[in-house]
Amino acid sequence: MELDVRSVSKSPVHSAEHILNRTMVNMFGCPRSRNAHIERKKSKCDYILDSCPTEEQVDVIEAKVNDVIAAAMPVTIEFMSREEAAKIVDLSKLPEDASETLRIVRIGDYDDYACIGAHVQNTSEIGEFKIISHDFNDGIWRVRWRVVKD
Repeated sequence: MELDVRSVSKSPVHSAEHILNRTMVNMFGCPRSRNAHIERKKSKCDYILDSCPTEEQVDVIEAKVNDVIAAAMPVTIEFMSREEAAKIVDLSKLPEDASETLRIVRIGDYDDYACIGAHVQNTSEIGEFKIISHDFNDGIWRVRWRVVKD
């Protein structure tokens, strides 16, 4: 079963967070952000890493997120059983009392994740992703970022 994302409130920032998470997993093999604060003006995500990314790597992260946004990928929602979802997404952050049917948000062929949040219909609606600052303490890389719309 699929849900038309037009019936869900749009949230460019939340969709950008999904792309950032997948980019971090792909580049560093780390888990998705374990602590995130998502706001329209400024957001932050924390990642468990062995070392602080270099400035060159930070530039690559920002560029890759913007490449995915510019690719105009469709954002779709699909409902599936917990068993089916476990084959394609990490369910470690799923609350124990979550229903047996899960909502999976797909961003083109780039990311799949169980999520109840609001999303855009297409990555082209997000705007430009900008990393504002970052720091590294005790194995946690905290990145502060925002989405800039024209």
